[in-house]
Amino acid sequence: MNSPSLYQARWTQVLRHLYTVDSEAEAAQLVDALASAGQSRMVAFVNAHAMNSVVGDFDFFKALCDADVLLRDGSGMAMLYRMLGGEAGLNMNGTDFIPRLLAAYRGRRVALWGTAEPYLSAAAARCEAEYGVEVVSRENGFHPAAHYCDQMRALRPELIVLGMGMPKQEVVAGLLRATASGAPLIVCGGAILDFLGGKVERAPRWVRRLGVEWAYRLLREPKRLFHRYVIGNPLFLLRAWRCRTAGAR
Repeated sequence: MNSPSLYQARWTQVLRHLYTVDSEAEAAQLVDALASAGQSRMVAFVNAHAMNSVVGDFDFFKALCDADVLLRDGSGMAMLYRMLGGEAGLNMNGTDFIPRLLAAYRGRRVALWGTAEPYLSAAAARCEAEYGVEVVSRENGFHPAAHYCDQMRALRPELIVLGMGMPKQEVVAGLLRATASGAPLIVCGGAILDFLGGKVERAPRWVRRLGVEWAYRLLREPKRLFHRYVIGNPLFLLRAWRCRTAGAR
């Protein structure tokens, strides 16, 4: 395990950048503000897996701290807030929040970059049908970052949804924002395109309300998610406990 001083320092910086949303009204205001911003902005989400990942990946850590809006995602992060004596606010997971952003971009130009066919085309068709956006670009998530920068400059989408997974999408998002012409909103969406394209099924609503959607996903994809949840969750809790103990001292 990395030294306590390293991960605690990085966790502290990430937590300082997190924006907590306290009510549905505030969430709606955030959607409106992001959809009407006159400059390029980057939105990212932080869950327990992200907190584990920043410990060993400086580029990912820097990308998260450079995000314009960094949102708390998942029950693990809510637990961390409570352990440190803070208020966690609403669970702003991307799978629920990004569709709200898509709805706010009705009639506007959108790029979907991530996942693979046939799920990418299915996600694009669903976004156009349900949210009324114009999908001007859909690309798989396996190109080098320069390819997406070229696509952005050529097609000038107003909203870019990245579904490449951590940590690639956050690093790509930072490069897109730095080289943007126009004012696109760039959102790091994780598995959002897999959900929208039908590759991955959401947990039942009651499972989500209990805060254990991670367990449902693990049961559905045990091989891919074993390390993230079976190893990663206890590691996250251990680090959270050590942060709490250090804070008490």
